[in-house]
Amino acid sequence: MLTGQAAHEAAVARLRASYDAIPPGQTVRLAKRTSNLFRPRTKSDAPGLDVSGLDGVISIDTDAQTADVQGMCTYEDLVDATLPRGLIPYVVPQLRTITLGGAVSGLGIESTSFRSGLPHESVTEMDIFTGAGEVVTTTPRPDDEHGDLFDTFPNSYGSLGYATRLRIKLEKVPSYVSLRHVRFDDAGLLSKTVAQIMETKEYDGVRVDGLDGTVFRPGEYYLTLATWTDSPVLPTGSTDGPSDYTGRQIYYRSIQQRQTDLLTMYDYLWRWDTDWFWCSRAFGAQHPVARRLWPRRYKRSDVYYRMVRLDQRFHVGAWLDRRRGNPEGERVVQDVEIPVERLGEFLDWFDAEVGMRPVWLCPLYAAKKWPTYPLQPDEVYVNVGFWGNVGVGPDAPNAPRNRAIEAKVHELDGHKSLYSEAFYDRETFDRLYDGANLARVKDRYDPDHRLTTLYDKAVRRR
Repeated sequence: MLTGQAAHEAAVARLRASYDAIPPGQTVRLAKRTSNLFRPRTKSDAPGLDVSGLDGVISIDTDAQTADVQGMCTYEDLVDATLPRGLIPYVVPQLRTITLGGAVSGLGIESTSFRSGLPHESVTEMDIFTGAGEVVTTTPRPDDEHGDLFDTFPNSYGSLGYATRLRIKLEKVPSYVSLRHVRFDDAGLLSKTVAQIMETKEYDGVRVDGLDGTVFRPGEYYLTLATWTDSPVLPTGSTDGPSDYTGRQIYYRSIQQRQTDLLTMYDYLWRWDTDWFWCSRAFGAQHPVARRLWPRRYKRSDVYYRMVRLDQRFHVGAWLDRRRGNPEGERVVQDVEIPVERLGEFLDWFDAEVGMRPVWLCPLYAAKKWPTYPLQPDEVYVNVGFWGNVGVGPDAPNAPRNRAIEAKVHELDGHKSLYSEAFYDRETFDRLYDGANLARVKDRYDPDHRLTTLYDKAVRRR
């Protein structure tokens, strides 16, 4: 929805007033009802910042291919505003209710990241509400007086402030997306192919606009190559038009079943959301009978997320595991970045030590070195995403699998996203996420430390 500048200014005024109403010295938090984080937090009864009215699109400049967007705007609402104009953000994270501010401060990713980086790399200007209660406008220009805040904001997760407005670049797109699912038996060949596509932006002579992958088991790897098109060609054997994976068919299963496919641009952007990748199977949503009866409007990641929260509250899954005689489970929900040349090594280790399947792959690059998530600009990385429970027995509360993953990722010169649980000691954390720079920037924009630190958020769960 389009909000307009006047409505935006009124919303910022409410935000300021809610900050002023919080007693000096008291911790400041957002008053939000939903989240895409998988990091449990200590419950707080303290009043939060009023972010009502900060969830829309302020304006779209079709000629300049930019949009001014409020920080709490979901990508679902953002795409609904831009796609009718033939435009989308450079990177549209795979889940509908991820917010633009959340993706920029918390590292979103998707299949266009192999050529467009992460969401913060297509931001040209931000208004950030700081811990000092001020709105600071910052840009990536070298002479910007607040450039330190712009550079440090990605991966800061609200520890420096909250984006109230972001100006982002938009990409012109056609109506359809043609897909090729290419199977690989060898992880080394897959890695070399990823690196080649990253360099040439094509495969087998055909342009590649989107690139991600799926690992089903050792020796069964797929790269899904997306090409934007206004000249749709239906897959072999299809006569009904573009595929629809919001009904009985399930997208991730089609990867093994089809070599080619065709989706509308809209359905491609949300192909993973309908079944929360493959995680909807934990709720029975992929059973043929349940699939037929489950309303389309409830086949959404935010619905499954609420079900997870209920399970965490009432421990239904743990009770069922005990009844079945299964070992106590450890929740393993992580996204990590691995240098492409070490991807095969990580996958082999992961399969032997953790054993979760499927696993998502998403190649990416960084246009520059961002201090709080210091990927090397000259390095090709592959995001590896895995989400589920692993039976480990009585040691589950100590998170042995998660700790082992952290150690392996950094042994391979990789990086780990902080949207889920982390277990680092403070020294290691500061070394990995440039704690010294983060502290300097925090002292400047949150001098009284009203906002929770990144370490407290990510590790201490505050």
